Amino acid sequence: MALQKKLLTIVVSVGMVGTAQAELSVNGQKTQGDSLAVARSIMSGNSTSYGTDYNSYNSFNPNTYNQLAISTGSRGVMVVDVKTGQALYEKNADIARPIASITKLMTAMVVLDAGLDMNEEIKLVPSDFVGPKKASSRLKSGDRLNRAEMLLMTLMKSENPAAKSLARTYPGGYNAFMKAMNRKAESLGMYSAFFGDPTGLDKRNVASPSDLVKMVKAAGNYDLIRRFSTTASYDFHVANYASGNRHYAARNTSYLVRDGLYPIGISKTGFINEAGKCVVMETRINNRPAVVVLLGAGNSSTRWKDAETILNSLSSRRYI
Repeated sequence: MALQKKLLTIVVSVGMVGTAQAELSVNGQKTQGDSLAVARSIMSGNSTSYGTDYNSYNSFNPNTYNQLAISTGSRGVMVVDVKTGQALYEKNADIARPIASITKLMTAMVVLDAGLDMNEEIKLVPSDFVGPKKASSRLKSGDRLNRAEMLLMTLMKSENPAAKSLARTYPGGYNAFMKAMNRKAESLGMYSAFFGDPTGLDKRNVASPSDLVKMVKAAGNYDLIRRFSTTASYDFHVANYASGNRHYAARNTSYLVRDGLYPIGISKTGFINEAGKCVVMETRINNRPAVVVLLGAGNSSTRWKDAETILNSLSSRRYI
């Protein structure tokens, strides 16, 4: 159920010191305590957070865990225990494939690395709707949202014009943003990866499952990415001076996030014809974090069946 927006203003400012931190102001009053938890509660109506503290686990012998005895229909798969770095299951893990909107996790990291004003209003322009492929959108040229809301649209609803606007308003413009995306990938050791646009509509956007594990782990260092990518729903107030203001009730593209049946700390789905159905996520089951990458599923049923098979198998792992 979309949370009705009761705030006059939401101001999120980000300062980068290793991880993304944020300060939230509600109706001009700074919140007390964990402001990101308050932001998440406001946006999703759910105060539960599944952020991972990688230092909270006892020492662990990587030779004592069970591999996942499963089969998957997706073409490229990798499941990694984050604490040990050990692969629990892999299938074509080093083959680069189109990644569609999984791209948007990298888009978000580059935006946050720049330390831009998250309260700055961004107006969508016609070029934000032009890309390598046609894609449906409920946004319109002339729509105005602040940068934080555009980022939430990008990560939760996977709105392509929102991602494009974030790249366009980057210091130095769109071309500088694309260079920054590929530099970021290289800095993370994602040597199979290439990014040709910030949305994932470009079939040249590719990476291997093993490199996407690196990207998801890096995204976990940004609290806003954690919060925004796992927001179940949000009711946006969209300003548009030409066509009039309106409400946009949005839901997360992952039903696993919307249903809240599994502890998911990061999530991003993707689809174009060349990529098939894709999803990446970080989860914490049996009190241990794992990253799951699924690429190239033939249909939604296969993607989500693979995801649930993996999550259920993780829940039944035994440790010595």
